[in-house]
Amino acid sequence: MKILVTGGAGFIGSHVVDRFVSAGHQVSVYDNLTTGTVDNIPARVTLHRADILDPQALRLVFAKEQPDLVCHLAAQIDVRKSIAGPVSDAMSNVIGSINLIEAALAGGTNRIVYANSGGAIYGDVVPDELPAIEGTSISPLSPYGVSKYVVEQYLEMYAQVRQLEYTSLRLPNVYGPRQDPTGEAGVIAIFLRQMLADEPITVFGDGKSSRDYIYVSDVAAAFLKSASLRGRNVFNIGTGVGTTVLELASMLSKATGFDREPNFVPPRVGEVAKISLDATHAANELGWRPLINIETGLSQTAAYYASQTEKN
Repeated sequence: MKILVTGGAGFIGSHVVDRFVSAGHQVSVYDNLTTGTVDNIPARVTLHRADILDPQALRLVFAKEQPDLVCHLAAQIDVRKSIAGPVSDAMSNVIGSINLIEAALAGGTNRIVYANSGGAIYGDVVPDELPAIEGTSISPLSPYGVSKYVVEQYLEMYAQVRQLEYTSLRLPNVYGPRQDPTGEAGVIAIFLRQMLADEPITVFGDGKSSRDYIYVSDVAAAFLKSASLRGRNVFNIGTGVGTTVLELASMLSKATGFDREPNFVPPRVGEVAKISLDATHAANELGWRPLINIETGLSQTAAYYASQTEKN
C-alpha cells in the first residue's frame, strides 16, 4: 500500500512512518519541518517539505505519489499557543485539514486516518463518567480542542457528500522517544529534560490533575491497524487509566534518581483537570489494545533521554 503521512517528521508521525515501513508499505512524508526533523525520517522515505496551508503543493504531491491512504498528523498541537492565537490555530488545524482533504479527493485518494485529540475534545468530564467513551459529550476548553474536533466533523461531512472514508483516532497524551522536550512537548518530556539536568520541575496547580498517558509505539500500532479499515470510524485510543502529575513526577524521579521538590505555580487556562479514554470500541472493532504499561513506558523513555543527554 502507498501511504502519505502528513507531519511524518514529527514525534508521533515519525513512529507511524517507521511502523508502516516495517510492515512493508511504501511511505512518503509531507511536513513543513516546523517542529519535525529530517533525522526522524528513514533514508528510503521520500520527504516533501511543504505546508498543508499550501493547496498547490498538496495537489502536486498527491498527483506524484498517488497514495492509497493518508495518515494526517500535521497540526498545531500546543494548547497555550491556541489560546494566545486562536486564528492561527484554526488556520493550521482546520483550513490546513480542509486543504488536505480537497487535495486528496482531487488526486483520487479517498481514505484518511486522522490524529484527533481525545485528551482535549471532551473537556472536563464528570468523574463518574470516566473513562470517556466515544459517545461522551464534546466540550473542549481550548481553541485547540475545538479545532481538532471540527476536523472530525468535516471528515464526516465529506464522507456523506463526497464518499470519503475516514478513521478518526482520538488520542490521549502520547509520550516516548523523539518528543522534543523544548518545543510543543508533553509533561513527561519536559520533566525528563529538567530532571536529567538536575533542574527543579514545575507543577501547574496542585499536581492532582490527571491524564491518560499512552506510549507512542501503541499509537503507531493503532494507525497501522486502521489502514485496512473501510467506511467511517471513530475510536478512542487510550489506556482507560488516569495518572496525576504528582504520580508521574514520582515515577520519573525513581527512574532518573532525581530528588528535588517541585515548584508549584498556578494552573493554566484551558487545561483539562481529569481525562482518561475507554478504548473498548477499538479493542472490539479494531483489534487494538495498549501493550506498554506506564511503568515500562516511562522507564524506556527515561533511558532514551538519558542516552541523548550523554551524546550531547
